[in-house]
Amino acid sequence: MPGPESIAVSVADLEKRFGSFVAVDRISFSVKRGEIFGFLGANGAGKSTTIRMLCGILSPTSGSGQVAGLDIMRQSEAIKSRIGYMSQKFSLYQDMTVAENIDFFMGIYGVARRRRAERKAWALEMTRLQDSGGMLTGTLPTGLRQRLALGCALLHEPEIVFLDEPTSGVDPGTRRRFWAFIRELAGAGITIFVTTHYMDEAENCDRIAMIFSGRILACASPAELKRTFAADMARPSLQQVFIHLMKSSARPAAGVEL
Repeated sequence: MPGPESIAVSVADLEKRFGSFVAVDRISFSVKRGEIFGFLGANGAGKSTTIRMLCGILSPTSGSGQVAGLDIMRQSEAIKSRIGYMSQKFSLYQDMTVAENIDFFMGIYGVARRRRAERKAWALEMTRLQDSGGMLTGTLPTGLRQRLALGCALLHEPEIVFLDEPTSGVDPGTRRRFWAFIRELAGAGITIFVTTHYMDEAENCDRIAMIFSGRILACASPAELKRTFAADMARPSLQQVFIHLMKSSARPAAGVEL
């Protein structure tokens, strides 16, 4: 078992209700520091609701959790300064320039004034927009807007980054380049928590939690999931694993942690 110092996110029996509807149903899992942790499931499975609770945007109905050593129930505002968050819809202001968006997010994240020129230069280089700071963000191709949104989420050098469906609606080539950058970030020690409904993307994760109807079906590495739940298939895939788990139980009693 990893020690507390090696855990970036931990959740126990986390639940979110909207009236009589249970969006997230008593889920438990942990994320190790420096790993790419994927939340895999269809739209409406509870992925975005979970990530918003962990980021301090939504209050849980019950359960407990910690992000970067801080309690999600009592220290949600403090958590926001320790994490980066890229929402499902691009969080940039389309009618502001690239440079204005970077300046805005540096202010939101409280980047020290003495470091702003350095961080702005880093963001422009990382997004390959060194010569485009004056362009309106809304005129950028989708892939560059996506990269700029991630760059803005990293301006304050957070230890954990939450990415909610970051490649939804972009072409396969852009998705591959985006994931190559995610692996670079993880290699530098940043913890990545990413939600996706793309099975091929999930293969890039160190571990995956498969979620369905608000509950976790199983949590393990892609290889372990395929070995455990699709070993009898000629060329097992995560899609086959997911279908198998859904068929086994539409409302599972508990997730399987491997």
